[in-house]
Amino acid sequence: MTVSLYIIPSYNSSYHQNIMEIEQSKEHAPLSQKEFCSEEEGPGSPHEALFLVLAYLPLFELLAMSEVCKSLREAVNKDILPWLNIIVERPLNVRLTDEILTKITSKADGRLRTLALMNCARITDDGLQSVIAKNPLINKLYLPGCTGLTPNGVIRAVQTLSVHQHSLESLQINGIYNMNKQHLERLQYYLLTKQIQQQVQQKQQSLFYHTYRKFQAYRWEEFGPIIDVEICPKCNEVRIVFDCPREDCKRKRDHSLSACRMCKFCIPRCEECGLCVKPGEVEEAVCSDTLCSDCWIQLSKCNFCNKPCCRQHTSLQIRSRGSTGWICVVCHETFLSSDDVEQ
Repeated sequence: MTVSLYIIPSYNSSYHQNIMEIEQSKEHAPLSQKEFCSEEEGPGSPHEALFLVLAYLPLFELLAMSEVCKSLREAVNKDILPWLNIIVERPLNVRLTDEILTKITSKADGRLRTLALMNCARITDDGLQSVIAKNPLINKLYLPGCTGLTPNGVIRAVQTLSVHQHSLESLQINGIYNMNKQHLERLQYYLLTKQIQQQVQQKQQSLFYHTYRKFQAYRWEEFGPIIDVEICPKCNEVRIVFDCPREDCKRKRDHSLSACRMCKFCIPRCEECGLCVKPGEVEEAVCSDTLCSDCWIQLSKCNFCNKPCCRQHTSLQIRSRGSTGWICVVCHETFLSSDDVEQ
């Protein structure tokens, strides 16, 4: 069970701002919640149902609940289950430092199983190593876009886990700078034990670009390989390599012929279906994403410019009054006033 982590760094310069956010959330709490846990009543035993709820709450809500009354604060601080799977995403990833990460992971009491740091640029090699050394049971380590880490720092972390005779089940390192073939081979040496190699053979499946884009990164183990990156056949860089769902490309790949199995920098792919798109076949869209001709036809279009936008960017659509269609934000800003349309 994976729980998203929302961090309130109450021990750094953002303390007062975060406390204000918690206080605001308390003001909107139902009256029954306030009556249930009043500070005047003193610490008491929380309702048994709360112990089941805590494991499903993000950290922000956990900390907000801990500020409601003493009894809830004790319940949050004593329950280890919500801290076993730590996930840091936007917008809190920009605040995360080595010190904050160490304090948060310490609540797992050495039993941390999932550590997902999504684009946490302030985490360093030493900070990561400190957490890894205290949590040898980690089996999912996700570090995409952690530009403060180095390839050698990631290798040291994976090596530490292998020393404890515990193999990772899933590793994400896409976006870490200066990763090369030698670094990847060392990671595979420490990560892919005989048992894991058997799992790799059983788990080999196609990875499509549109599937990858729709899934949350910390659910990688559900559909991706054990290590998210490999050597791109075309550019020879360490990147995520995608398969093509086009039938012709599948047949070429099955017969070991040259196919379009490459990274996203070497060949454009449709945002909707994941097909490889040749340069002359790229269709224009309101958003900057690539669309193939078939998906371009199927998607609804702007009433003014007749351009679609992919399902990932429906926020760019503005519904017009008295019409069943929509207008893109570009046309709205260019041709219409705010009185003519409604969001």
